Amino acid sequence: MNSSLEQLVNLSKLDTQIDSYNPKIEAINAKLEEKKGSINALVEKKHEIESSITRLEALISDTNRQIAEQGEKMKKISARSSSLKKEKEIEATQTEETLGKEQLASLNEDIERNEKAVEVKKADLKELDEKINEANAELKELENETASSLKEIENSKKELYKQKDALLAKINQKVLEFYEKIRKWAKNTAVVPMKKQACYGCFMRVNDKTFSEVLRSESITTCPHCGRILYSEINSEEIITEPVVVKKTAAKKTSTKSTTTKTTAKKTTKKTAN
Repeated sequence: MNSSLEQLVNLSKLDTQIDSYNPKIEAINAKLEEKKGSINALVEKKHEIESSITRLEALISDTNRQIAEQGEKMKKISARSSSLKKEKEIEATQTEETLGKEQLASLNEDIERNEKAVEVKKADLKELDEKINEANAELKELENETASSLKEIENSKKELYKQKDALLAKINQKVLEFYEKIRKWAKNTAVVPMKKQACYGCFMRVNDKTFSEVLRSESITTCPHCGRILYSEINSEEIITEPVVVKKTAAKKTSTKSTTTKTTAKKTTKKTAN
């Protein structure tokens, strides 16, 4: 294989290896962000519950104020009713007192309902705090794992970059520029193998001339369809060409024909002798 072509094949493999770490890094970071997101959702829910408790406690406080005011009104009604003598005034006061008692009962029911709601909310809050603490512990462990994995990947990439730098120092600048130009659009398929007389970048069949050039690997050959650099994974000596098969077949047929002629000649001789 041409030395420049071999260098490009190796360079392409190194670039592919380096780029292959990007999805791994993204997956590791995504897992970490997912955990952070779940914790943020729990914290947001905690804030909502806390706000809800604050509103309920404010309602309870306001209801207690109304109960106190209503209590004062009831005292005044009771004091006034003792001095009343007219039946209509007594009936009106009794009605007012009844309504006041009903209102007090309703306000006490509101307090009882809201206090129970606060108890439930506080229980939810306690459970949520436990979940947040547990999630934070998991996050801490995941952050350590992430840091370790990213460091390992970084070390592997450094080794690959070291090999790449050594290879770049040997490659002809024009050849490198040609490779980079193709890589801009083809990414890690800038250099691809040719298999079964097809480019493994665009998967189109190449013509016989290109096929022969790639097999010989004497120079850098590109796919006539997509422009990617092609190389062969097999040597041209390993290819059995059709003419050889045809010659062998022809030889077989000649040999068969000769044998048939000899057999016929023998039969003719026997008849003549008889």
